[in-house]
Amino acid sequence: MNRRIALVTLVVADYDEAIAWYTGKLGFQLLEDIDQGHKRWVVVGPADGSGAALLLARAGDEEQRGRIGNQTGGRVGFFLHTDDFRRDHAAMTGRGVEFLEAPREEPYATVAVFRDLYGNTWDLLEPKQ
Repeated sequence: MNRRIALVTLVVADYDEAIAWYTGKLGFQLLEDIDQGHKRWVVVGPADGSGAALLLARAGDEEQRGRIGNQTGGRVGFFLHTDDFRRDHAAMTGRGVEFLEAPREEPYATVAVFRDLYGNTWDLLEPKQ
């Protein structure tokens, strides 16, 4: 059996601002943007197509709007792996990504927490071999 997690939904306030941030700041690619009439199917992800991608879902009501930026109750909810932490940290910092801490060495990875445009927290990680 061949299975994998393909998409993770991220509730956003606006499709276009989310596309701009994830492509411009993180260097993701816009993989799909399909107008479905009342909503859009918008998928962004790493340029090499590896791993899961994000389905950017515009909040449709007040309850969903209340989840924007806090989908995981304040915990780090997203993990971006890299093969070169220093390169990507420098590039992201240069593009205005807000890191909440200095890079640190852990037994499992070089890591630093950053915040996306809505306040969701992410780990940028270069796993140890």
